[in-house]
Amino acid sequence: MKTHLSVLALSAILVVSIGMTPAFGQIQNSIIVTTDKASYSEGETILVTGEVRDLYSGTPVSMIVKAPNGNLVSIAQVTVGGDKKFSTEITAGGSLMKSEGAYSITVQYGTENRSATTSFEFGGSTVTSPGGNVDSQVTDSTVSIEGASDLIGYDITGGKLLSIMPDVDASSLIISIDATDDGSLTLTIPRSVADALFENGDDDEFFVLIDGEEVEDFDEVKSSTERTLTIGFSAGAEEIEIIGTFVVPEFGAIAMMVLAVAIISIVAISARSRLSIMPRY
Repeated sequence: MKTHLSVLALSAILVVSIGMTPAFGQIQNSIIVTTDKASYSEGETILVTGEVRDLYSGTPVSMIVKAPNGNLVSIAQVTVGGDKKFSTEITAGGSLMKSEGAYSITVQYGTENRSATTSFEFGGSTVTSPGGNVDSQVTDSTVSIEGASDLIGYDITGGKLLSIMPDVDASSLIISIDATDDGSLTLTIPRSVADALFENGDDDEFFVLIDGEEVEDFDEVKSSTERTLTIGFSAGAEEIEIIGTFVVPEFGAIAMMVLAVAIISIVAISARSRLSIMPRY
């Protein structure tokens, strides 16, 4: 009798244990993320892969990459496949990924509770001289912007100006600098290159950020053809962003693509409308 009771008790324990043990291959967290390597050099491809435990149809994974100082490097939406897995690629380096150190990747799926973080080491940018960016050509006193015929004049103390890139979507100029000491940057910006205007055409103020932090104390001199800004920065600063209401190319390739799609859509709708009102015999 005792033997039978012992067997029954052992069987019950095994059943409960099996019921509590996850199936082979099932992930315990609601989402996991990893990179294919622990460290990367400039120009290498960072392969980010992961898996979700529960699949929500039509819901992408949100991915945020941050620099060692906490600044935002990139943000993206990644599609989850039917096998509950996702993957994407990032190129190491660029205007926002320059500093050496540990970068974090945080992914979120559905709610804040369903999130995971991993990290990777980046060896730092190898850019040693200005003018290396294809979007701008830097001389000792001027910068040319792709799509603009007028030059931006500049004078810098306490560091070196590396490049100026237009961000058409944000209506801003992104200036990369190498600040070896406290200093200042004076930019003479033609209004044909970038401007800040109210709807009635009056001058509005530029919005200035240094490494993602708003700067309220800067000087500006205006004329009918250009705006000159003098912006102070601290040693170690890497990026200055000047946000206005437009920046060239104001009607660039993206706008042309949008216009083309719009025209095609209008033509298609018009064609369908004509067909729908034609009498049928």
